[in-house]
Amino acid sequence: MSTETVASPHSSVSTHILDTSIGRPAEGVAISLSARSGPAAEWQQLGGSATDADGRCKDLPALPEGTTHVRLDFETETYFEKKKQAEAQQDAPALRDSGVFFPEVAITFAVAPGEHYHVPLLLNPFGYSVYRGS
Repeated sequence: MSTETVASPHSSVSTHILDTSIGRPAEGVAISLSARSGPAAEWQQLGGSATDADGRCKDLPALPEGTTHVRLDFETETYFEKKKQAEAQQDAPALRDSGVFFPEVAITFAVAPGEHYHVPLLLNPFGYSVYRGS
């Protein structure tokens, strides 16, 4: 019986969100994961989850073999609406806008077999940034 570890041909994805306007994790943001097997292939929704109290989403499904592109869709509108309601209850100054500027954020990236991709989202009401984390 061999004790060698064989690398999985499947890639995996994780993410977390930091609300940079308050310096805290963004809790309760719904995220959906889609994949495709080439630039011309149709997107296949694989599943989704929501960020926890730490702003992390650790339970996204593994990517199917042959995946070349991944898309993470972050449903930010509900998060910002809840945040505005909480601020209004605390008599905080009104936001500059009455609407949500980024109601969703979609991030698409290329993947290679067997790699793990951690894609953090740094979010605020009027901008965002993403990067490949570790």
